[in-house]
Amino acid sequence: MACTQTRRSFVALAGVAASVAAGKSLPPLGAAEARERSPRESAKRPFALGVASYTFRKFKLDETLAMTRRVGLEYICFKSFHLPLESKPDEIARVVAKVKAAGLKLYGGGVITMGNKAQVEQAFDYAKAAGMRVIIASPAPDVLPLVNEKVRQSGIQVAIHNHGPGDKTYPTPQSVYEKVKGLDKGIGLCIDVGHTVRIGADPIRSARDYADRLLDVHIKDVMAAAPDGKESEVGRGVIDIPQFLRTLIQINYSGVVAFEYEKDEGDPLAGLAESVGYVKGVLAAI
Repeated sequence: MACTQTRRSFVALAGVAASVAAGKSLPPLGAAEARERSPRESAKRPFALGVASYTFRKFKLDETLAMTRRVGLEYICFKSFHLPLESKPDEIARVVAKVKAAGLKLYGGGVITMGNKAQVEQAFDYAKAAGMRVIIASPAPDVLPLVNEKVRQSGIQVAIHNHGPGDKTYPTPQSVYEKVKGLDKGIGLCIDVGHTVRIGADPIRSARDYADRLLDVHIKDVMAAAPDGKESEVGRGVIDIPQFLRTLIQINYSGVVAFEYEKDEGDPLAGLAESVGYVKGVLAAI
């Protein structure tokens, strides 16, 4: 779990992050994505890179879309700050059109609480109207049978997010797996790498052990493998990010690895850009 190949090992390959942090221009999104997902690289890396919009929780929708483009990411998962759960279908359609016009793909929503039947119904109606393929969720255990039914009816996946210390229901990836292993394969895990490490679990082993249920990933880094471990830019903390990414490739994970950068909530762009640059550098190296 502790990082033996840290930021120093990949600093040269993560130079793009420094360029962005310094305010240098990035190429248009299309060119960046073309380089990121060349045929050779796509064959080696089956997953995509994206962002969880909780990263931009202090910013409005237009700013969120602009910053996502700015760091060269294509996929986005909306927190309700940017598309409220109670939005009417026409409101959802307008936001989805805006996302597409920005050259982005809205692949999911969450984390969404599902504490009762009404919240489950609302979450699936919301995801269906927005064309989302996955709901990142925290469902109460007693609504899991209903969630299972809705997954089978709709084809929309549900990835349950582990929240580490303080989460009595889903603290670790294992705690999620034990509750869903008998359900439809469309119900699985969103492994939050940072929360997993903060509670003393191993995200690398978890990815391997629960590969058959891994539907989404939130990537971040922390300064200590402890409940009070503070978040850092990816590559500056204790998590072995290179080995985690290698593991995702080895298990043929084909979902999205979404950056959820919780540090610097009022000014996240530089830290997010550094994190994206680091991960792209690691992927280029492996």
